Amino acid sequence: MALSINDACVNCWACLPLCPSDAITANLDGATHFAIDAKKCTECDGDYASPQCASICPIEGAILDAGGEALNPPGSLTGIPPELLEQAMAEIQAR
Repeated sequence: MALSINDACVNCWACLPLCPSDAITANLDGATHFAIDAKKCTECDGDYASPQCASICPIEGAILDAGGEALNPPGSLTGIPPELLEQAMAEIQAR
């Protein structure tokens, strides 16, 4: 049981102070994004109803569950389905 942070992370620091198990580490080792220590991560079980890092993360798809699924998938924060967003971006770029 452990979450992970992928390379979509922009190191905004929002998640770091929220982790009750201090499992999130900054990119001190030269990594391009924050990381979650699998040995420390409890997915906030026993502390909160849902993982706090995912609840605050402003980047869709940056935090993954143990199965590799995004806890905040594309469209979850904006409410815009990915296919509509792609269509809108294509229209904007065509201008």
